[in-house]
This record gives sequence, C-alpha cells and structure tokens, in this order.
Amino acid sequence: MAIKTYKPTSNARRNMTTQDTAMVTAKKPIRSLLRVKKSQAGRNNMGRITTRHRGGGVKKFYRLVNFKLDPGTVAKVEAIEYDPNRSARIARIKDQHGLYHYIIAGSNIAVGQTIQSGADAPIEHHNRMPLKSIPAGSFVYNIELQEGRGGQIVRSAGAKAQLVAKEGDYAQLRLPSGEIRKVRVECMASIGSVGNEQHQNIKLGSAGRRRKMGWRPSVHGKAMNPADHPMGGGEGKTGPGRNPKTPWGKPAIGYKTRRRQSTTKYIVRSRHEAKRK
Repeated sequence: MAIKTYKPTSNARRNMTTQDTAMVTAKKPIRSLLRVKKSQAGRNNMGRITTRHRGGGVKKFYRLVNFKLDPGTVAKVEAIEYDPNRSARIARIKDQHGLYHYIIAGSNIAVGQTIQSGADAPIEHHNRMPLKSIPAGSFVYNIELQEGRGGQIVRSAGAKAQLVAKEGDYAQLRLPSGEIRKVRVECMASIGSVGNEQHQNIKLGSAGRRRKMGWRPSVHGKAMNPADHPMGGGEGKTGPGRNPKTPWGKPAIGYKTRRRQSTTKYIVRSRHEAKRK
C-alpha cells in the first residue's frame, strides 16, 4: 500500500503524508456493530487525570471487533472498512448463519474471500486455528494468551509473530518486539500478518492534525518551575549531569515498570536481550 503526499501549499502540507485508502471498499459501517465512544480525556471515574496530554479530538464511534471467531465458523469477506480506533483495517464478514462480524483485516485480504475457523480449517492466510495445527515457522497475528478469551496481542498495523517451535503443551512465539514467549498450543491465532503495513511511515505534518486525534500539547520538565517538576527551575537549563525524572520524582529512563511478575515464567527470551544483540 502506497503513501499519499500533498502539494506543498504550506509548511505543514510540505511534510504531511496520509494513508492510501484504495483498499477500503465501504464507507458506511453497520449500525448494529457500532457503539458510542465517550471521550474520557484521560480521566478516571473520579475525574482525576490519570493519563496526561489527552483531550478533545474528533468524535467517533467504536466498532465491535470480534477477536475470537468460534470454531466451525465459515464466513465470507464482504467489505474492507476504515476503523478510527485502531491502526489496522477491519473486514466485514458474514458467517454461515447470516450474522455480520468485524475482524482485523490481514495483509492482502480481498472481498469475496472465505475465512474459516477451527482445528480442521485449511492452512491458508487469514484462517484461524489453534497453534498446534499451524506449521512451525509460520507467521501469525491476533493471538490468544488464554484459551477462549480472544486475540490480545499482535493486532496493530503491519504486526506479525513467528511460530518458532512447539514443545509439549506450549508453543514458542517470536513477537514483534523480539521477545520469545510461551503460549498454550490450544490458543487460537490467525495465519499471516496484519494489513496496512505503511501506517508507521505516515507523517502528521501539523500540530492541528495531532489535536484532532485527541492529543494535547506537552511541555518539557526543564522548562517548568521547581514547584511543578523536579527538573524545573535554575539559572539555566538542567544539564546532562542529572538523571531524567518524572513529575513525581521517579526515574524516567531505566526504571523497571513491569508489574505482572507472574507471567515472567512464560518469557523465554526478553525483548531487551534481543535489542542488545
């Protein structure tokens, strides 16, 4: 998929690029699969800001995406649609019972293609089956971490994981970050990779375009006053001798933030080890 550029009518337009929507075949989504998405502006149920620099943005509806097709499903792709809530495209499919679903659109998915789910499904792109039925070395996406819960990882545009090996009750997957992780062989995954691979090469070009996406401006800590940030104040700017800190005084670089230590046993090779080699 190509990247579209603009005529340089201004400084913002000069560096702005956008997605090529030639793959999108339908403009209007199915109303029954839409839900109102209320903007929280980074606030919790108490009204306190828990995620900074969020707010505003264009109003949008949430698409109910089915991340776990039931085994035995045989569906036909009817349309490829744009989803404002994620980087990947979504595909509208109609199963053998006449029900509509939205799924993550894989790379090179086409209208009219048949998608099947289950252990007996043929080994073809975009079909969904357990990891034990997928040959080693294959690329997969929309992978379950718990059987029957639905795909939780490898769902963004252009993402794919490789099935490295299968040993006993577990399969080893090389994730996009380089991490090698164990997953139960009963967990489902889709064969192939997620579409819209050029998403990472898009340049926003202007601040206003980012504001429409729901992001608000941020200010460097060293530009603040000492009462507002640990790195603020002083006759000049904070020099390189001081370690970067968050507004709450914790280290901003090198500080371990992993909380779920119970899942460490499933990690065969850390993503940090992969980066060092």
